[in-house]
Amino acid sequence: MKIGATLGLQAIQVAYNGKAILKDISLEVRPGEILALVGPNGAGKTTLIRTASGVLTPTRGRVQVNGRDLNLLSPSERAQWMAVVPQAHQLPATFTVYQTVMLGRTPYLGWLGFPRKEDEDIVQQVLRRTQLEDLASRRIGELSGGEQQRVLLARALAQNTPILLLDEPTAHLDLHHQALILKLVRQTVQECGLAVLLAIHDLNLVSLYADRVALLVDGHLQREGRPAQVLTKSEIERAYGVEVELLEHPRLPAPFIIPHSNGSSERVAYVG
Repeated sequence: MKIGATLGLQAIQVAYNGKAILKDISLEVRPGEILALVGPNGAGKTTLIRTASGVLTPTRGRVQVNGRDLNLLSPSERAQWMAVVPQAHQLPATFTVYQTVMLGRTPYLGWLGFPRKEDEDIVQQVLRRTQLEDLASRRIGELSGGEQQRVLLARALAQNTPILLLDEPTAHLDLHHQALILKLVRQTVQECGLAVLLAIHDLNLVSLYADRVALLVDGHLQREGRPAQVLTKSEIERAYGVEVELLEHPRLPAPFIIPHSNGSSERVAYVG
C-alpha cells in the first residue's frame, strides 16, 4: 500500500445539462481520518464521491491526490491510490465471492494476470475481516443485497489503497453488519492511516464513527467540522427541514439524534 495520501477537492463545480449540482466545494481528506458527507437526498453526496473518484469530471475545480491532479494519473495509478465502494453496482452474478474480492488485486497483477501468494494472502485476510470466509465459494447471484454490499467493501479493502471512497456502505445491512463494516473501516483507518471519504445518511452512525463531517445542502457546503460542531440541532433542522432532538448518549461521547414525530417539512430526513 502507498502510505499517507491526502485527497484534495478544490473549488469543485459539477453541472448536468446546464444545471449546477455541486457549487464551489472545497474539502481535504487527510491520512488517518474519516470525513463523512451528509445531507438531504439530492444534496450532491454521490456526485461528489463520483467526482472525487474520477468517474465524473468537474465543470470547474480540481481533484488532487497528494498534490497531483487526478486527471494526470493513469487508470492503473488511480487504482493504486484509491478504492471505491459505490452505492449500487451490478456484480458479476456467476463469479464466486473469492473471485470477486480478488478483482481488487487487479492493479497489482503482472501482465499475465496471475495472482501471487501475496495477493491470495491479502484476499484471505480481507475475507476473514469482513466475515465472508464461509461465503467464499458462493456465487454472487446467490447472495442477498447486504451480503453483496460486504463483498463490495471487501473488494475495495483488497485493493489496499491509502484512499477509500464509500457511498452508503451500510445500505441494505442489518445492525450487526452496519457496526461490523464501520468498525472495520475505523480500525483500518487507525492501523493503516487511510483517508476515507464516506457518504452516509444515518447521522447517529456519523456521530459515532466520523472524525469530521461535511454537510451538503443543494450542492453547497453548508458546514464542515467535527461531528459536535456540525450535528447540532439548528444545523440539522436547517438542512433537513425537520425538528429533531439531540439526546446525550448513555455510554458514548456522541449525541443521539431523533426526529420529532409531529415535525412537518418539505424534506424528509433520515437520521437513523
